[in-house]
Parts: sequence; structure tokens; C-alpha cells
Amino acid sequence: MSAFDCVIVGGGIVGAALAEALSTEGMSVALVEARSIGAATTACGMGHLVAMDDNAAELALTAYSVSLWRQLAQGLPRTVEYDACGTLWLAADDEEMAAVSAKVANYRAAGVRAEVLDAAALYEAEPALAPGLVGALRVPDDAVLYPPVAARTFAQRAQARGAKVMTGCPVRELRPEGVVLANGEVLKAGRVVLAAGVASPSLCPELPISPRKGHLLITRRGAPVVHHQLVELGYLKSAHGTDGASVAFNAQPRVTGQLLLGSSRQPGEASREVEAAILERMLKRAAMFLPGLDGLQALRVWTGLRPASPDGLPLLGAHPEKPWLWLACGHEGLGITTATGSARLVADQMLGRTSAIDVSAYSPSRFLGGATREVAHA
Repeated sequence: MSAFDCVIVGGGIVGAALAEALSTEGMSVALVEARSIGAATTACGMGHLVAMDDNAAELALTAYSVSLWRQLAQGLPRTVEYDACGTLWLAADDEEMAAVSAKVANYRAAGVRAEVLDAAALYEAEPALAPGLVGALRVPDDAVLYPPVAARTFAQRAQARGAKVMTGCPVRELRPEGVVLANGEVLKAGRVVLAAGVASPSLCPELPISPRKGHLLITRRGAPVVHHQLVELGYLKSAHGTDGASVAFNAQPRVTGQLLLGSSRQPGEASREVEAAILERMLKRAAMFLPGLDGLQALRVWTGLRPASPDGLPLLGAHPEKPWLWLACGHEGLGITTATGSARLVADQMLGRTSAIDVSAYSPSRFLGGATREVAHA
């Protein structure tokens, strides 16, 4: 029987970032992962580090997290493939271009650099785009990286500071005094953090987290040259909708000379099979924005399951009815972006210090405990 200050259940990028943060603070930590570090949802993600302004709480957390990533960038190994390419939000018509003005105001109010590009400036920046777009919003401090290597980097740094990293170790049960592994081994801890993504409800059934399936495709080399991450403004409607399957254009340049293409969303879908109809819709959408994709070969196609909460924001903090249990889950499609900020916010709460941003919007108590639980599951 081993004893720790904290056991973190889930070795995706959020759990690994938290292990690194807590071990830096001098806490004894065990990071327990059923598979290998960063092998599940983290490995299936696009790897965008992007400030999103669907609501004020989302913008606060994503902007804070992107700034933390930027501080870390120089110290990341080359294999993380950190690329400060920025994001272009593409406006297909005058109505979407009008929405750009509101986004610029939101970003600048949050301290995020943003600028409006007219059509001429857009095509100077990205000549490969299809003709007819009317402009874009550029967010220059966004970036992309390769998520599983980033997760392993955090875990290795935690291990170097004394953390115990346990892979191939499924957890069977969470207890007030620690966790029980599938093999019966007990890890004692004063605090347990659940950061297991879509698997979190299997260990804590009251969590209102459901899967949202997504398809991704990576091309072979020789793709159209793209300098920024490209996202259509219609992506926002797709990303936060709850009714039926949706697709939207999202293209990411990789340092390897390939393109990573997305994206699709299927709320409540837990199957991991690639669906030809969804993939076809996604590729047709992409070709509308990047006609040079026609005839390009795909290297690999895969799916992932995003762990979604009802309001699209993660649960970060102590369980209101189980003070020994802490939550760092429900990030949906922004777990890669917000891993750094989520880790910092949970660590701050554990250590009783004030965070750089208001943590109340991410409190698990909005879904757990009393009447709020009934609302969450209605």
C-alpha cells in the first residue's frame, strides 16, 4: 500500500499537466493511467491551442491557457511540434464578416491580440483559399502542437520531480482514502483527482459528462500550403450545437508538411468506428475552402470521443459532496488548449490561493449536489 498527497486518475494531457503542476509545488503525486500517457482522447485531438469566445468563461480559460502555453513554448522539446501559426477565422459572407467585429471586441477586452483582415489581406496571407471569401479575423498568438507528446512531456517532468507515473493500471474504485486499482492494489491519498475524460462517469456516475464523437483526417505530404490554422466562422455553431451530427471546416498546418483536417461532431455518439457518410461531408466542406485538396491522399483517418459537459465548460475543483474527490474533466474539444490553465486552477484551489482568473464558472457544484443535480440530469 502506497501513500501520496494526491492520486490523479487519468493520464491524458489534463491529468499529466496537473501532475506536473502539483509536483512542482512539492506535493507527492501518483499519476495513474489505464493505458499509456496521452493515448486516449488526447491522442485523437487536433492539438489546437486556441482562444475561443463562445462565452466569457470559455474565453477567460482559453486565453489564460494559451498564454501559459506560450510561456512554456521555448522549453518544450522539438517533438511536441509547437507551431505559433495563429488562427484565421474565415468569413464566407457579409453576415459572418459582421460577426468578426464582435469577436474582435471580445478578444481585445480579454487581452487577446486580434485583427481584422479584408479580402485582399486574407488572400495575401493564404493564397490557397477558395475565391469568394470576404475576410477573416486573425488571432496571432494561437498555436498548434502534437498532443500525445505534450502529455508525455508533462508526465516525464512530474516524474523527474518525484511523481510516480503508473501506466497500464486501470482504476476500479475511488475511495475517501485513495483509489483501488483493477489488480486490487490500493493507493492511499488525502486527495483524489478524477481526470479520466469520457471514462470519468464510470468511476463517478453522477457526473453529467457525455461523449461527442469526432472524425479527423491527416493528409500525406504535398498538401496545399497553409500558414495559419484555418477555421470557418460556422465552426462555432457546429462546436456548441446539441442536435444531430454536424461538420465544419478546420485545417491545421503541421510542421511535417501535412494538413490535419476536421471537424465533425456527433453528440452522444460513443462508437469509435469511422463513418463514411460523415467523413464525406467533412471532406466536401473542406474542399469548399481549400480546392487544392481534390485528389490529395489521406494518410490516416480516425475518430475520438470528446468528454462534454452540459454547458461546454469543464468541471474544475472539489466535488461538493465528496470533499476528498477533485474533478478535472468535461473539457469537450478544448482539453488540449486548456490543460495548462485547468492544471493551474485546480492546483491553486488545492493550495488555497487566488487564481489569475475567476474559477467560479468551472465549479463542479453547478451540476453536483441538491437541486443542481436534478437540473443537470433533466
